[in-house]
Amino acid sequence: MDYPPIKKDKVDEMAVKSNLLDYERARESFRWEDIRKELDWFDDGGINIGYEVVDRHLKTPLKDKIALYWEGKNEETEEYSFLDLSRLSSRFANGLKNIGVKKGDRIFTYMDRIPEQYISLLGALKIGGVIGPLFSAFGPDALRDRLGDCEARVLITSPRYVKTVNEIIHHLPALETIIIVNRGNAPYDLKDKEISYETLMDEASDDFEIERTGKEDYAIIHYTSGTTGKPKGVVHVHEAILGHYATGKYVLDLHPEDIYWCTADPGWVTGTSYGIFGPWSNGISQVVYEGGFGASAWYRVIEKYKVTVWYTAPTAIRMLMKAGEKPVKKHDLTSLRYMCSVGEPLNPEAVLWGNEVFGIPFHDNWWQTETGCIQIANYPVQDILPGSMGRPFPGVTPSILDDACEKELPPGEEGHLVLKAGWPSMFRTYWNKQELYESRFKGGWYITGDRARRDENGYFWFVGRADDVINTGGQGGRCH
Repeated sequence: MDYPPIKKDKVDEMAVKSNLLDYERARESFRWEDIRKELDWFDDGGINIGYEVVDRHLKTPLKDKIALYWEGKNEETEEYSFLDLSRLSSRFANGLKNIGVKKGDRIFTYMDRIPEQYISLLGALKIGGVIGPLFSAFGPDALRDRLGDCEARVLITSPRYVKTVNEIIHHLPALETIIIVNRGNAPYDLKDKEISYETLMDEASDDFEIERTGKEDYAIIHYTSGTTGKPKGVVHVHEAILGHYATGKYVLDLHPEDIYWCTADPGWVTGTSYGIFGPWSNGISQVVYEGGFGASAWYRVIEKYKVTVWYTAPTAIRMLMKAGEKPVKKHDLTSLRYMCSVGEPLNPEAVLWGNEVFGIPFHDNWWQTETGCIQIANYPVQDILPGSMGRPFPGVTPSILDDACEKELPPGEEGHLVLKAGWPSMFRTYWNKQELYESRFKGGWYITGDRARRDENGYFWFVGRADDVINTGGQGGRCH
């Protein structure tokens, strides 16, 4: 069924002018080199994500701006300015150094969405560590696979989750230190390998000299299980911040006055790329809600903090649809000016529902753990074709290839969705699986493993996964 487009005129009525005013012109003139000039680089050409998202703002009036509005699951609240996050993350970085952690060590978090997780991740990046946020709902097997594969040296967790860690710790000889975050000061006896986060912080200085990481130094590992085999460690480098920053500005359309909310957990790539790096590199205030999904709870958060830009997932949107309009009408959601979606294709009905209920549509976009940042999106300055992924971000080049991944197909034909290799946030390897990594590229294209088609206006439409076509002996990624 064809759905009528949501005309850009509807979006033009918004009071805030889009950062991307002319899509066609941007496609022609965009250069990553111009984006580079908007960030801070070391004299030797290096860059550090931890510095870019927090410390960089200390030289500006943003230093006292609230960076993090934290809402606990029991409605407790905390606020942290960029200066607060800088000092606390520097203190944590010094704490890590005090216990012998060094550049290149893998440092993972396994906890709820509490401020200490964000502080820990930023501090670990500042010392040049390779961070790995893990979803708190992971069980022992998922935990063991990920920590064991990359030989994680440090894990930051809480008493609630350390029991799961203890079930598999004998399988993790490389794990030397478990840092326990005990927010409630509950009675807890530290065990072998465990140290107190609070003590670590109390004994550390917040005067820290940033590690001068190179742009190709590893920064982040996100594990994705795909459809076959053990989880794969997708590795990104510090240069990836260019993609997070640019797409935060031009796809999420973040403005200085915005209050932003990304509902994703840092354990998933969206929760780090756009729950930490994208908004804070743009100097944006964001909300972090510790609690789980609930239509009334979510609407309460939007109303309370006057959220203006909201980034969520299709599954959540469909659950909101199921909850109906009654919870919506109980809250004042007029602060919302822009809404985006990612994680799987957003069905047309959900786009239309959002437009009807909130008065503005959800803008779907497409990317992967491997791509690091948004690649194809719907923008405020373009019509939305419900069900479409949208059009390419100005700095990337997607195409549709035939079954052999050799020939580009014309509009209307279904084939392999591929991306021209070389954008800054492109993953650099699968951890300890270089052969598998290399198999994902052919003729200068990254083979995404998705099938799609492109229409005559340059909009892309997701068709489905191509694993049955591109898997080779369980390795994945090869066209044949």
